[in-house]
Amino acid sequence: MHDDTSLVWLPLDVAELAVGSAAGYRPPHSLRFEVYDGGEPPGSIADVVFWSPMYDTRHDWDALFAQMTSLRVVQLPSAGYEHVEPHLPAGVTLCNGRGLHDAATAEWVVALVLAGLRDLPSYVHAQGEQRWTHRTQSTSLADSTVLILGYGSIGQALHRRLEPFECTVVPVASRARDGVHGVAALEQLLPGADVVVVLTPLNEQTRGLVDAAFLARMRDGALLVNVARGGVVDTAALLAEGGRIRAALDVTDPEPLPPGHPLWTAPDVLVTPHVAGGTTALLPRLRALLRAQLDRFAAGRELLNRVD
Repeated sequence: MHDDTSLVWLPLDVAELAVGSAAGYRPPHSLRFEVYDGGEPPGSIADVVFWSPMYDTRHDWDALFAQMTSLRVVQLPSAGYEHVEPHLPAGVTLCNGRGLHDAATAEWVVALVLAGLRDLPSYVHAQGEQRWTHRTQSTSLADSTVLILGYGSIGQALHRRLEPFECTVVPVASRARDGVHGVAALEQLLPGADVVVVLTPLNEQTRGLVDAAFLARMRDGALLVNVARGGVVDTAALLAEGGRIRAALDVTDPEPLPPGHPLWTAPDVLVTPHVAGGTTALLPRLRALLRAQLDRFAAGRELLNRVD
């Protein structure tokens, strides 16, 4: 290794960490830095020990990892890691962006819930057509029951933001714990929910979890909000509901949603293009996480957000 230092690749948007200009941060002397923006990899790729990829950049992971013969840590800026984990070489530690997107995603869920319940899209369309569409009543978030399916850091952040809205929040996780239902209780819980928010990771247990049987248990007019991964919801089953339940989807299957796909025009379905986490809140949190991780890595301490 050059000069007995460890080579770190940082994404372009946090490159100032490499020169210590981020709020007085001084990186460990045992680390040296290069900025890699996801294009053609430089010749130093074989020396990279710690890599934080650019957010939302597609890579040929197998080809890159094959050249990264010194790699020890991959720090993702995303909470999801299913796109990287199958390609990760043995012995390389994978860390995700848990916590980075909590505020932004929770905000977006609240926006989708309010838009879905109060039917804001119809008013947007009416404005475009210069129609004054007056309605005397819509569904309020107040007094509603919101089921949060997936109670990790984003689910907990959402819960905190929902509390002032005077609604009842029902947390559900893979396993029951104090104050949180296990997924096995869904059959009994779904009929009582006005809103179901999906925040689970995508894995073998959750792929297609929101299927025809799941949707059939939801009450007429209930709102399904998916900000997890598109594959958690069975698209065909949702379309088959024919508008019996409403949906607000920031993620879809397939994704990107192609022109002409029936989800675009399905009744009472609001689609946003996977934008929940993309706000000004990301970069400050990513910088803080990388500072902590680089300091821990240089000191030989346990890394945060390890994916086991």
